Amino acid sequence: MSLDAVLQTLDDTQDAAIERLFELLRIPSVSTDPAHKEDSLRAAHWVAATLRELGAEADVRPTPGQPMVVGHAPGDASKPHLLFYGHYDVQPVDPLSLWKRDPFDPAVEDTANGKVIRARGANDDKGQFMTFLEACRAWKAVHGALPCRLSFFFEGEEESGSPSLVPFMQDNAAELTADIALISDTSMFDANTPAITTMLRGLLGEELTITGPSRDLHSGSYGGAVMNPARMLARIIAGLHDETGRITVPGFYDGVDDLSDALRGQWDALGFDADAFLGEVGLSQPAGETGRTALEMVWARPTCEVNGIWSGYTGDGFKTVLPSTASAKISFRLVGAQDPVAIRKAFRSYVQQSLPPDCTVSFKDHGCSGASVMSTENPLFEKARLALSDEWPHPAAFIGAGGSIPIAGHFKEILGMDAMLVGFGQDDDGLHSPNEKYDLRSFQKGARSWARILDALSG
Repeated sequence: MSLDAVLQTLDDTQDAAIERLFELLRIPSVSTDPAHKEDSLRAAHWVAATLRELGAEADVRPTPGQPMVVGHAPGDASKPHLLFYGHYDVQPVDPLSLWKRDPFDPAVEDTANGKVIRARGANDDKGQFMTFLEACRAWKAVHGALPCRLSFFFEGEEESGSPSLVPFMQDNAAELTADIALISDTSMFDANTPAITTMLRGLLGEELTITGPSRDLHSGSYGGAVMNPARMLARIIAGLHDETGRITVPGFYDGVDDLSDALRGQWDALGFDADAFLGEVGLSQPAGETGRTALEMVWARPTCEVNGIWSGYTGDGFKTVLPSTASAKISFRLVGAQDPVAIRKAFRSYVQQSLPPDCTVSFKDHGCSGASVMSTENPLFEKARLALSDEWPHPAAFIGAGGSIPIAGHFKEILGMDAMLVGFGQDDDGLHSPNEKYDLRSFQKGARSWARILDALSG
């Protein structure tokens, strides 16, 4: 079979593939640091040159920030047109003193859990997207061409908020639109269970400051006679959830659907150990909505969480002050069709209506984005899931993710297409932390997995 030949080629060229990844990992493409601007440009040109080796027409496109890399490879028009996305920038390495080796001097290391690739970007996202490019390389080596029409889109600002991304996508929407987008920037469910992430929660951030008296007051002289903003803030925060864990902001659950029976069955079959999940962080009792499983709550249910509170005197010792102001930062993780703009308006109204006459409130916007939900009714998703299952010990599952990956939403909103998120990271890879790693097994089997997916999607 032709797929067998591609898989054998990947196995036979593992050492060369690792060295190619190392070449890229040696480039310190830290997008947040102006000192690495030339390094980011060098990484972009490295990616473009690699795409040209795969038979794509590729170039580096300037933006007000770091450049984009766009490439296109021809293929059979009767087969799906796939767009692969990745990012070549990496996080800063600070604190450098905690690294066990130079973060831009990659190496394969032996660990108690097997061999790993150690370097900044080993997982996020260089090691991940190189699994796809290596699958393409092997396919071309066997067949002389790629399996279908493929477009490639790489950015260099993902780790710094992607300020150039949306304008670039809007300006180049016709060129970037395909049948489906492929992204490799996520994790497996566990070391033996691959996954396609089909649900990503959105995010809404709010900061509020409640002001009472015009200045800090002596609590002996004024306590009891005036409203304490800290007490008012505590009451408001406490009222955001009822006794069952449901969020009380009016209209908050508009657009939130329950899981389908099929998806719930897949998740139940994963055997998620909620006790171990909580035990790892020193807890034993699940919180959140009554009657919901822990996995359901972190993947498919919305949240309201307090991320920070401050008021009055917080230094050493004790100061009997009645504070003038009290502040908090509150985030909402959103699911389904929840409208972040409507929720922001409802939350602010809830706070304002809760205030007594002598208190005022000001708000600071910390951004918002809706959830991304992929339609698994698209037959390409099931084809990919079955192809993944053939490579790993356990069947692949459609899963959710508690965090947010904005690019998936941008593909939906700007280009009108779903994204298929298939990654091979592990929970202990240390993304954004010192000593980041990527399991050698993830890199090698990840490339084999993409070869299987390309074979399945190209039919």
